Amino acid sequence: MPERTRRIGFYPGTFDPVTLGHMDIIERAARLVDRLVIGVAKNAGKNPLLSIEERVAALREEVPGLVERTGAEIEVIAFDELLVEAVRRQKATLIFRGLRLLVDFDYEAQMQGANRKLAPEIETVFLMATERTQFISSHMVREIAAYGGDISEFAPEGARRRVVARLARGSL
Repeated sequence: MPERTRRIGFYPGTFDPVTLGHMDIIERAARLVDRLVIGVAKNAGKNPLLSIEERVAALREEVPGLVERTGAEIEVIAFDELLVEAVRRQKATLIFRGLRLLVDFDYEAQMQGANRKLAPEIETVFLMATERTQFISSHMVREIAAYGGDISEFAPEGARRRVVARLARGSL
C-alpha cells in the first residue's frame, strides 16, 4: 500500500488581532491536516493596528497549545503576495476559511472563485464559526478595546496584551 501523502493546509488572515473565533477555526483546521500553515497577510491597505511582527508573535504564542491539542505540525508565517502563491510555496493543497454569518459568504465565494481560476489544484474549505464565536470580529475587538472595554472574552491573552499596549501608545 502506498504511503499516505501529507495533507498540508493554509489558513490566511490579517489577524489584527487574532480572535477566539480565529483560534477556533485554526484548531478545527489543524485536526484535518498533518501540517497547518497560518499565513499572516501584511495587508497594509487595511491599515492594521498591530504590526505584522506583533500579529505573527501573538499567533506563535498560541502554537504550542494547539500542537498539543491537535497533534498537527503548525507554523506561523507572514506573507505579502497573492494568496495562491503563498499556498503553493508552502506546498499546501487546502485553503481554510472561516464563515461567521451569511455576510461573509459573498466575499468568500468571490475569493474562492478567483483562487480557483488562478490555482485549480488548490481547494478551499469553509468552516462555519461556532455559535459562541460567530459574532466576534477583529474590528469589534479593536473597537471595544479602544473604548477601554474588556476584550478577554474575545481574544487570546497575547493578542489582548498587544492591543492594549498599542492603544496605550495612542494608535487607532
